[in-house]
Amino acid sequence: MRVFSKIVLVILISAAAARAEVDAKTVRTWKAKCASCHGADGKGETDMGRTAQLSDLATADWQKSKTDAQIKSAIESGATKNGVEMEAYKDRLDAAQIDAVVQYIRTLK
Repeated sequence: MRVFSKIVLVILISAAAARAEVDAKTVRTWKAKCASCHGADGKGETDMGRTAQLSDLATADWQKSKTDAQIKSAIESGATKNGVEMEAYKDRLDAAQIDAVVQYIRTLK
């Protein structure tokens, strides 16, 4: 029984380490692709964010107003707000990266 417990513990620790790596990659993707407009915190308090009058992605109201599918579509296909275009990322990020960014946006608070 002790051996089984140790094996389970090792698996859980390995899974947590792998998840942390994925999260770090997603944060790097966010910083590289999104933060210049949306800000590191998603509040849109950047020069481009102010110009486009971007919504604060970290508010409960915004989070409730958007489905994961809507966020994913904006990332894949791009969007335009107040004459400022967000580029499409469907050819630059794979599906798993886009899904991870959607989930990252859901953590913004």
